[in-house]
Amino acid sequence: MIRKDEVYKIGVLNKPHGIHGELQFTFSDDIFDRTEAEYIICMMDGILVPFFIEEYRFRSENGALIKLEGIDNAEKARMFTNTEVYFPINAAQTASDGQYSWNFFVGFTVEDTTHGTLGQITDIDDATLNTLFVVDYQDDELLIPACEEFIIDIMPEERRILMQLPEGLLE
Repeated sequence: MIRKDEVYKIGVLNKPHGIHGELQFTFSDDIFDRTEAEYIICMMDGILVPFFIEEYRFRSENGALIKLEGIDNAEKARMFTNTEVYFPINAAQTASDGQYSWNFFVGFTVEDTTHGTLGQITDIDDATLNTLFVVDYQDDELLIPACEEFIIDIMPEERRILMQLPEGLLE
């Protein structure tokens, strides 16, 4: 059984496209194209279920048409409408380019060299030029710049990020 802490969200399957079972796929991370993994994981009735990718083609910067194995008509494809798509963390760690997307870090714990454990990353705010980690900090929302110069170490196996934040950022 696949556990939620073994995956991270990469997008959503939208409505069917055509009559042969293709689905519109809106993604926040194109990791499925940058690794050797042949499957994605979908949240189906509260359970994480793997589905093999038969083929896909990009339609835009954050959209693709995807065909899953065994889904061969529009009726079967409709069952996937608005389904969340996840990707295995261990497969993401073997990405051919060695890079992680910011969304990969949702669920990681942030530690600061001065203040210790700050909390868990609950979301990524990339609405502005400066990407921010949204951290659950003392029952409040803390926005931390996701700057590589603040990141000291990334421990993907432990799902932790060690950072050295500038003075005054936590006030």
